[in-house]
Amino acid sequence: MSEIKVASRYAKSLLDLAIEKNVEKEVRNDMQLFADTLKANPELATVIKNPIISLDKKRNILSAIFEGKLQQVTYSFFNIMINKGRAAVLQGAAREFVNQYNVHNNINTVKVVSATPLTEISKEEIINRVKSVLGGEVILNASVDENLIGGIVLTIGDKQYDASIASKLSQLKKAFA
Repeated sequence: MSEIKVASRYAKSLLDLAIEKNVEKEVRNDMQLFADTLKANPELATVIKNPIISLDKKRNILSAIFEGKLQQVTYSFFNIMINKGRAAVLQGAAREFVNQYNVHNNINTVKVVSATPLTEISKEEIINRVKSVLGGEVILNASVDENLIGGIVLTIGDKQYDASIASKLSQLKKAFA
């Protein structure tokens, strides 16, 4: 079974438990913190995934970093995953948990890449338009890529809308070739 499927199943089980215990938002924050920590520290991610490193060492490392900062449900989940030899999918399970939480709570994550930084007014307009189409809450992640020349690239879930000048120029180039 692929790693993403395994991670997805563990994330679903954790979400079900978190909902049952009424701590889903807190566990979501824990999993986001964990995913962000591993993303910011690739060496830590490598250590957690490494099958040669003992289970005790992995537990001790996570304990030193996260003990007292996480919900008991989250901390127990990490220990179970390590004990079952599934530490390699912890990072994927954390990301997948956040995704499943967002779907469950009708939260849409929107990624916007623009040639120049967006103004607050532009951000609000994008959020309002996405809300009017999809409903629910919208989380906007904005970044800048000067290679776009102008315009934006909007990604919502697995759909991408490219309204950049670079894309238009590329289309024109193909049309004239």
